[in-house]
Amino acid sequence: MKKKIVRIVGVLVLLIVAILVAAPFFLESKIGEIIKNNVNNNVNATLDFSKADLSLISNFPNAEVGLEDVVLLNKAPFEGDTLFAAKSVALKMGIGELFKGQGEAIGIKSLTLDGAVVNVTIDKEENASFDISLPSDEPSAPAETSGEGFVLDLQSYAITNTKIVYDDRSTGMRLEISEMQHNGKGDLSLEKSELDTFTEALVSFEMDSTNYLNKNKIQLDALIGVDLNENKYSFLENEALINQLALVFDGFIKLNENNQEVDISFKTPSSDFKNFLAVIPAEYSKNIESVKTTGNFILEGQFKGIVDEEHIPKFNIKINSENASFKYPDLPKSVRNVFIDTEINNNTGIVEDTYVDIEKLSFMIDEDKFNMTANIKELMGNTKVKAHIDGNMNLANLEQAYPVPADLDLKGLLVADVSTSFDMASIEKEQYEKTTTNGKLSISDFEYKSAEIPNPVKLKTTSLTFNPTTVTLNELSGTTGKTDFNAKGTIKNLLGFMFNDEKVEGDFDLSSNTFALSDFMVEENEGQTQEDKTEGAETGGTETGGATEEKIKIPSFLDANINASANTVLYDNLTLKDVKGNLRIKDEKATLTNMTSSIFNGTMAFNGEVSTKEETPTFAMNLDMKQLGISETFKSLELFKAVAPIAQILKGTLDSDIKLSGNLTDDLVPDLLTLSGDIFADIMTKEIDSESAPLLTALDSKLSFIDLKQLNLDDLKTKLSFENGLVSVKPFTVKYKDIAINVGGSHTFDKKMDYKATMEVPAKYLGSDVNKLISQIGEDDLKDLTIPVVASIGGNYDNPSVSTDLSSGVKNLTGQLVEIQKQKLIGKGKDKAKDLLSDVLGGNNSETDSTKTSTKDGVKEVLGGLLGGSKKDTTEVKADSATPKKDEGVVKEKAKDILGGLLGKKKSE
Repeated sequence: MKKKIVRIVGVLVLLIVAILVAAPFFLESKIGEIIKNNVNNNVNATLDFSKADLSLISNFPNAEVGLEDVVLLNKAPFEGDTLFAAKSVALKMGIGELFKGQGEAIGIKSLTLDGAVVNVTIDKEENASFDISLPSDEPSAPAETSGEGFVLDLQSYAITNTKIVYDDRSTGMRLEISEMQHNGKGDLSLEKSELDTFTEALVSFEMDSTNYLNKNKIQLDALIGVDLNENKYSFLENEALINQLALVFDGFIKLNENNQEVDISFKTPSSDFKNFLAVIPAEYSKNIESVKTTGNFILEGQFKGIVDEEHIPKFNIKINSENASFKYPDLPKSVRNVFIDTEINNNTGIVEDTYVDIEKLSFMIDEDKFNMTANIKELMGNTKVKAHIDGNMNLANLEQAYPVPADLDLKGLLVADVSTSFDMASIEKEQYEKTTTNGKLSISDFEYKSAEIPNPVKLKTTSLTFNPTTVTLNELSGTTGKTDFNAKGTIKNLLGFMFNDEKVEGDFDLSSNTFALSDFMVEENEGQTQEDKTEGAETGGTETGGATEEKIKIPSFLDANINASANTVLYDNLTLKDVKGNLRIKDEKATLTNMTSSIFNGTMAFNGEVSTKEETPTFAMNLDMKQLGISETFKSLELFKAVAPIAQILKGTLDSDIKLSGNLTDDLVPDLLTLSGDIFADIMTKEIDSESAPLLTALDSKLSFIDLKQLNLDDLKTKLSFENGLVSVKPFTVKYKDIAINVGGSHTFDKKMDYKATMEVPAKYLGSDVNKLISQIGEDDLKDLTIPVVASIGGNYDNPSVSTDLSSGVKNLTGQLVEIQKQKLIGKGKDKAKDLLSDVLGGNNSETDSTKTSTKDGVKEVLGGLLGGSKKDTTEVKADSATPKKDEGVVKEKAKDILGGLLGKKKSE
């Protein structure tokens, strides 16, 4: 009997285990469908997840449902926005909940969220993305599922690695809670219970582009009383940390049907002045445990009232310190005579009526003093400010008494006495005449170092006078790197720059003895967006997204008109002297007008613009150059080297008009492959350095009758155009004695050439044989005889290839001259000789019927007749001519000379 019982129990156990193992396979799809249907049928949003898991064993006797990659997407008017997302959501419930039928609610005992993101947005029309309830005129769910739902029977919950963003675009308010870890435990199925919670997170808060909190750490360990009948939640035992400041809370929050009641008070648990240092973020206040303090610091406040669409709780927050001091143990100086008397109040419950009174804020370091008073009204509306600042401070003392950031190396003496009164509406409307600022501020021997600039900025003297609507820069003199500068002028909208994110507008006179552009190169991390860089800086992280590179950037915050002058400007490898002109900077673009400079012993005027707004800087410029040294110009400027490499061998000066545009490199040097433009050059030179030019050496070897050193370059003018790396040269003419040489063609920026030099070469340069033959013919007109010669220039400038048609031209001319001589010598065909002579003198290359044979055949015919050719030929000569035998011998001798000339032999041979 016992064995049977054991067997039955064993079978039942196995059966239960089998059911627990098998059930998830049958129930997972049901759970997923129930969850999706319940949510999607009851909200104006779409819920989806990639996977639903069910486990009956790991939490037995409870079941656990796990959802992965959960996303809840908004519908219009926030179509496609993610309202909620989580890597995983885990729900724990009794196993029996899984087997409830239609119409029965499912009880949830615990909830766990991991990697969640909540985005709550309110647009400018005050539509809220979290308002996803269905309109009242639509059924909340289909009839067949209207009874399904969930019942919270929570005993515990946890939210880990979560980010919550509240972005109210109608008011310009943004709250972000990141790296949130929160958990709670208690029995929420009871009408009255206690919920034990722990929370820690980083909080950022921004209002109207002003950052009040920036990833400040908060921590709250609270026991909360829960009364579900009255929807009332009370602080029982709790302690919060804001940065390192401890606060205790008391009071309650009650949720009513149309509003919420709030009655909460808080205060610091002690009055130690360390409480003040604890408010400052830890990375700036450092370890405050070892700081020695005297005096007190009290922070206390109360929020009490109704929260609805029109009201916030009334509140009063007091911050007070009397004659306090603190000293860090590893710093030599202390901060003493600290007085703080500040209140933040709202007495009406209307958000715009919030105001701040700073009755006193002062401190001393040694004998340096700083004082401030301010009254700020309508903090959340049209903010109105009245403030006064005065002080006399040696800035170097700050790091002697307080742990300022390591890269902020401040030096100098600050003296200030400034009063201001303004309202934000006037500033936003640029109505600066409704603002008033008066006083003076000066800084002397100031030094500022930063990782963002290559060299420290040293200000010898800075003096500002604050007028009611403008700021006069009386003097600004200083240095950075090789650069020195002196400036004065007027700033038109300092308040707009400080409070309304406007650019600095002003008119300035800037002078410098030496101005080096390399001193203003800034480092940028390639491949990172500005948001990435900002976030990396905020978290103290290192940049690993790409190589760090230096760029010259025109400041984006400047909208200025600058009359500039500099004795020396260093730009790349150039030295410009006596630079003067107007510089207009706006929207990261510099427009240059009437700029002049001395360079390469000449003058240069330039007008144009440079922009660094886009990722690749661009420029467009017109240059007017006068009397520039040719050799220096073409050897020093990469642009000129590429456009006209041959010009490097010219000795003299040039005048040039240049129009060009294209991209710039990061250090604002033209990118040659992107350039397009035109150059007109008027060259004044009488000498060339032919030994430095491989091209001239190659030409000289092909045109032995020309000495290129004796080229006449008077009145040499040429025009070039270039685009996409190709330079086209409009034909121009140079002279060598009585030879005009016409040159034209193109080359690429990497010096590949395609040119032709065309010239009419007088016969006197074509060798002694041709000239001897011309003299023997005895026609005066032949003395001015020329032949066209074309030199084709290719290859690379440093390794050119030159070919000419000179030899074929000489050969053709010689053949025609031989035929003329033949006709004259044999006394036959006088008219034919005249025709031939006319053809040669007229440059007629077409052949008549009587001279239709080739040059080669013509030479053979002449030689044949003179040296005893066919009998028929000899007979014809004897019949038609009375030429004596001695003349025949002369002709034979002449023919030998011509043949020797054609074959390159001397007469003696």
